Amino acid sequence: TESKMELEILNAKNSKPYGKVKVPSGATPIGDLRALIHKTLKQTPHANRQSLRLELKGKSLKDTDTLESLSLRSGDKIYVKDLGPQIGWKTVFLAEYAGPLIVYLIFYFRPELVYGKAASLPISLTTHIAAGCYTVHYVKRLLETIFVHRFSHATMPLRNLFKNCTYYWGFTAYVSYHVNHPQFTSPCMCTVWGALGAFALCELGNFSVHIALRNLRPPGTKVRKIPVADGNPLTKLFDLVSCPNYTYEIGAWVSFSVLTSCLAAYLFAFAGAFQMTIWALAKHRNYKKEFKDYPRQRRSIFPFVL
Repeated sequence: TESKMELEILNAKNSKPYGKVKVPSGATPIGDLRALIHKTLKQTPHANRQSLRLELKGKSLKDTDTLESLSLRSGDKIYVKDLGPQIGWKTVFLAEYAGPLIVYLIFYFRPELVYGKAASLPISLTTHIAAGCYTVHYVKRLLETIFVHRFSHATMPLRNLFKNCTYYWGFTAYVSYHVNHPQFTSPCMCTVWGALGAFALCELGNFSVHIALRNLRPPGTKVRKIPVADGNPLTKLFDLVSCPNYTYEIGAWVSFSVLTSCLAAYLFAFAGAFQMTIWALAKHRNYKKEFKDYPRQRRSIFPFVL
């Protein structure tokens, strides 16, 4: 028979005990332990709302950690923090990407609602191209969310929905107002066509990397491997950086900014680049910590630089 250990479960907020649970010793993942805690002790938060830690103020344990790898023994304590109301990752992604598409196209198709009589002025070709770029980007993001992405976590805090939607929808309104404005002035068409080519290349690169990342993880698993290039030449950027999807995305928004020569677009590109750089640095650190044979020549997001 399989040996079991008994763990004491406490509330991370006030150290009050919830009770004890018996779990199989050995390679039991923390993800399974969360489910077992809620099943055994009904007063605990739902498994998706739990953050487990070994100390009251300690770091959250990863779902892939096991009781064995954490050297847990019978009688040890586990602290449970309630993460609050949760919402599915896919739901958040769909909301934060559908919003910009709708907001941008309102400015584009119904300019009279925003600019009044001035909306009767002719629209430049660049404005039409920019609307096409914005549409392609967010339709791509929506389709990737539905058909490509495999999320390592089922849910995230509900507050993220409002935070993310405010960022994406708000910036879209800011950019769209200026690019679709009747007095918008296009840069020279040589700049526009060059930037459009760069935008298309970066969008294809971003999509290619997302496909490569998806194929790393078999369906229904949380297996983690070192991400590497596949047969698609656009994924060769993996040889230089840990997060080429972010590199391509920044490239796409810089290209859009050059295409429109719009300050609002540049600000959006900068804000996105700043956030993605933070994410990339964290992922790069985690990769190096998790995989001892991680390629040394890789940077996090910008080849040879950072």
